[in-house]
Amino acid sequence: MADNPSNPSYNHAVQAIKTAILQSQYNAIKLANQEQLALYYGIGRYISENSRNGFWGKGAVAYISNRLQAELPGLRGFSQTNLKMMRIFYEEWNPAEAKSAITTADLQNVDIQIVNDDIVKIDNLLLNRQLQLTKWEDFPVEEFLAIGFTHHISILTQVKTLEERFFYIRLCANEHLKVDALKRLMREDVFHHQGTMPNNFIKSLPSAEYAKRAILAFKDEYLLDFINVEELGARDIEDVDERVVENQIVQNIKNFIMTFGRDFTFVGNQYRVEALGHVHIIDLLFFNRELSALVAVELKTGPFKPAYLGQLNMYLRVLDDFVRKPNENPSIGIILCKNADKTYVEYAVRDYEKPMGVATYKTASDMPERLRKALPDMEELKKIL
Repeated sequence: MADNPSNPSYNHAVQAIKTAILQSQYNAIKLANQEQLALYYGIGRYISENSRNGFWGKGAVAYISNRLQAELPGLRGFSQTNLKMMRIFYEEWNPAEAKSAITTADLQNVDIQIVNDDIVKIDNLLLNRQLQLTKWEDFPVEEFLAIGFTHHISILTQVKTLEERFFYIRLCANEHLKVDALKRLMREDVFHHQGTMPNNFIKSLPSAEYAKRAILAFKDEYLLDFINVEELGARDIEDVDERVVENQIVQNIKNFIMTFGRDFTFVGNQYRVEALGHVHIIDLLFFNRELSALVAVELKTGPFKPAYLGQLNMYLRVLDDFVRKPNENPSIGIILCKNADKTYVEYAVRDYEKPMGVATYKTASDMPERLRKALPDMEELKKIL
């Protein structure tokens, strides 16, 4: 079909979406984010059903966007790109609608009736549903409705499997993540790295349930992209002194904590503990509120060595005996090194009584060139922080 600005169906679409927007803006006072998602889902469905089946011409979405903004001055969020994102939002989550049985919903559906009884039905299709198929059983309805449209689009465009999408939706809602933080975690591939760090937690922590929580609190690999080895004047991370890496982390401590995980509080670096006439110095010390435990991190710029575990074991012993409070759980230790053989680490750590794990990290220089170019430089990061 040739593009035609006077095409009645285009003008019809403009009026339909315009009415839906105005009605939604009114209802948004009561149900802000939830109403917005419902609106975008319904608009996405309307655009999908008309653009995918040939009813509209190639330039329809652009025309509709321009007219909407002309008729509703100051309107934001309805550019051609955003309208297409709404279509993606609908088409990606439409299987949830098709494979669900709707139960009684407290929220009213919003039906907008316009010329010729054509109805643009903008409703809360994803609310209060009992999803039938096994793979939809864990659909995080509350979390889904709690995060913004931009978060949803970031997840849909960067993550393809249902399990991963559910994971990041829950993470966004529970951690109140901003979009930039979400994109960072997806870039780090947190879904595949979380809970796989080699450790001895099952054996060394008070209960299996607590050990499971501790395992999920850490990743097996961390992306420290604020450390740029080239800017430090070194050819390889092993050429950089551990204190230099530590200082880079301390200078970017907010970034590091966001990378490290949830509920971490920074206690200090080069943390001194005096015990029996000897001074022990811990590279980085944190407290985790979820685990109610001190977390000691030892930085190593080279590969894992079994001797590191003996040193860390001693640090955990003096932390428990001289620093830990009576209401806190046993201190946990993490070796953060450049690379490690997981099987070898699991073999080496299993006979130690103190809870320890070994994780690796990558710096900016380890990332593919296309990702490095997408990141802000060190000066920009410092300004942000």
